[in-house]
Amino acid sequence: VRIVESGGGVVQAGGSLRLSCATSGFTFGDYTIGWFRQAPGKEREAVSCLSNRDGIRYYADSVKGRFTTSSDNAKNTVYLQMNSLKPDDTAIYYCAESRFGYPDLDPGSYTYWGQGTQVTVSS
Repeated sequence: VRIVESGGGVVQAGGSLRLSCATSGFTFGDYTIGWFRQAPGKEREAVSCLSNRDGIRYYADSVKGRFTTSSDNAKNTVYLQMNSLKPDDTAIYYCAESRFGYPDLDPGSYTYWGQGTQVTVSS
């Protein structure tokens, strides 16, 4: 299994970024892909997840209405569109594959993780 995130960068508050999560090595349509983030000095937290099997999405309360996750099954890629970014969104963002097909924001359900991509939001 290979998971590679990209698209991070530096953006001003109020701006937007789109992260990509390119995957390979498993049946993309059967599993849930999650987005997580970890800010300096803080624990890793869930951002969103997308069940490719069911088409169901969950979002953390902190990002609802601002972030949207989607997938391109032909490319085995999941995206995280982040709008109205805030300085509190600054973190390393990770993509991960769940060992289940149902939507789940519990990091313990995720087996394979990418290396992360840095998102920095300046005020």
